[in-house]
Amino acid sequence: MSRGSTFLLWAATGAVFQVATAPGAFADPILLTQLAKFAVLGGSTVTNTGATTLTGHLGVSPGSEITGKATITVNGTNAATLGNPSVHEADAVANEAQSQFVIARTRLGLMGPGTVLPVDLAGLTILPGVYTVPAGISNLTGTVTLNGLGDANAFWVFQMSSTLITSPGSVVDVINTGTGAGLYWNVASSATLDTTTSFQGNILALTNIALNTGATIGCGRALAHVEAVTMDHNTISTGCSGILAGSNGLSGSPAASPGAPVPEPGTMLLLGSGIVGLIARRRRSARARRLDLAVA
Repeated sequence: MSRGSTFLLWAATGAVFQVATAPGAFADPILLTQLAKFAVLGGSTVTNTGATTLTGHLGVSPGSEITGKATITVNGTNAATLGNPSVHEADAVANEAQSQFVIARTRLGLMGPGTVLPVDLAGLTILPGVYTVPAGISNLTGTVTLNGLGDANAFWVFQMSSTLITSPGSVVDVINTGTGAGLYWNVASSATLDTTTSFQGNILALTNIALNTGATIGCGRALAHVEAVTMDHNTISTGCSGILAGSNGLSGSPAASPGAPVPEPGTMLLLGSGIVGLIARRRRSARARRLDLAVA
């Protein structure tokens, strides 16, 4: 077998081994039970202006103030309703959720920086993986497409080195995935979704999150650790719809090692076929050499 054939066989078998063994390495969920309940969680305060609708819990800790509750609807019920089980103000559930926030950011950080992307994601189609996005005036001035390549467990992590900022009317579009998908924006400081932004995924911001007028998170969460979450006529849902229905706010865990490409089933079939073909070619070459020797 030629040196080139040897390399191709090694590369193909290495790819199959990597995908086969990766899931066990990062099997822990990113969002533990209490944190996963929340659509919105603030550190110091949560404030709201105008009609805002949440699917998922609303909470704050260690602060204890949620202002504007009269215009927030949580799971179909007004947030100001006395004893609303979906509203948590410095109670045991919110306290534990903030502890689990630290665990989530730690697990995301351990996945490393991955591939460095441009400051502005607009116009890009991004496959599952771990990425770093540098700080900028805006990280999204148009539409970014996250393509899961048909994998129902597609997984994206965006390590935001400082802030996450979107421009008015920007869009995060998630396609070709399913109920096991995960999407995380791990923000080192603050996040701002500008007016009418249509966003997807879980924002975990170390300091604060501002959702300007009409910004939506169609499938995901707004989770801030130290400071406030500020809302203004927003919709945030862990319920999701369409291909993401049942994904529990895009809270899936990695199905493969962070940063490693996850081949589609068709790719895996091609890799397997390639291995079989290379082995068969090697056997035919060896048989031909034996025949040549016998003739000689």
